[in-house]
Amino acid sequence: MATRKIAISTGGGDAPGLNAVIRAATLGALERGWEVWGIRQGYRGLLEDAPDGLIRLDRERVRGIAHLGGTILGTANRGDPFHYPTPGEHGLVPRDRSGDLVRRFRERGFDALIAVGGDGSMRIAHELLQRGLPLVVGVPKTIDNDVCCTDITFGFDTAVSIATEALDRLHTTTEAHERIMVVEVMGRHAGWIALNAGIAGGADAILIPEIPFRYDAIADKIRLRESRGRRFSIVVAAEGAYSEGGELTIKDAGDAFRRTAVLGGVAERVAKELAARTGKEARSMVLGHLQRGGGPTTADRLLALRFGAAATRFLVEDCGSGMVALRANRIELVPLAEVAGKTKTVPLDSDSVVTAREMGLCFGDEPPGHFTER
Repeated sequence: MATRKIAISTGGGDAPGLNAVIRAATLGALERGWEVWGIRQGYRGLLEDAPDGLIRLDRERVRGIAHLGGTILGTANRGDPFHYPTPGEHGLVPRDRSGDLVRRFRERGFDALIAVGGDGSMRIAHELLQRGLPLVVGVPKTIDNDVCCTDITFGFDTAVSIATEALDRLHTTTEAHERIMVVEVMGRHAGWIALNAGIAGGADAILIPEIPFRYDAIADKIRLRESRGRRFSIVVAAEGAYSEGGELTIKDAGDAFRRTAVLGGVAERVAKELAARTGKEARSMVLGHLQRGGGPTTADRLLALRFGAAATRFLVEDCGSGMVALRANRIELVPLAEVAGKTKTVPLDSDSVVTAREMGLCFGDEPPGHFTER
């Protein structure tokens, strides 16, 4: 088997399990006598001339990192090589440096790239492949679980566990004060975290981007609970949730380097509306980056290790470029073209949604009179 020199990059938002992927992919390559390097801060380590831009990955470097959160390589949200921050006459301007990246990648003698990231990273990997990168294997990472063509992404289970624990803790204080608590979790275009944590954590209403909600329906649910002696309610809202005829709640419009707006504030908006409609005290809470932090759960650690090992294995088997995916508990390689630019949203007829409705949870789309005493 010919000796290969491979590079690993971690891009986009961090997620628990990144270090486990790095460890498994590195060990798998070293077992085959390959040379492994890590690219620092997404692709910045190749595009800029920092002395530590590339890190040689050996057994000592990846020892004891599988349980650690974050990434030993660092990551970047504003590192898209097609819109890379470049000094200009009046400050930083976006510039297409994908050609520079491909050229430097080849000059360094790399045979393949293992790109670990979410939907944006998979899109970039696919475009780099089209620009001349020799071989790319993507590894899906996002706590939002919204990467297409894989049943689940690592980081998701950890995020749901953290959100569920937060809901468990909020029950006691919310009940003690007989108030409404609206908890905002991540989920820009897909409500996987809100749905799963909401069901597991005993929420009364779940607001997700896939189902535009009506305030009256949520207020009806809260009044029904009041009539049954339950004088507190918990609402879980994905950051991308919005009301019928309304818009996303935007905290930051973004810039030329980060082409999507930063969402945030939907929990506060919902809390104010519900307080006005029910006459009850309502508070909001944003879990934010707590969902990303800390070490991965056992499930995420194992999945990340499986993904990392599979990435190297697919290189060994000369399967070509693609993204590692979990389908029906089998690891497969799917074409990047099937993944790039697509989002996996919550199916409205999924078993989880059906389960929540059968348990009487509110999604905010229920017709008037739905939440009445039966």
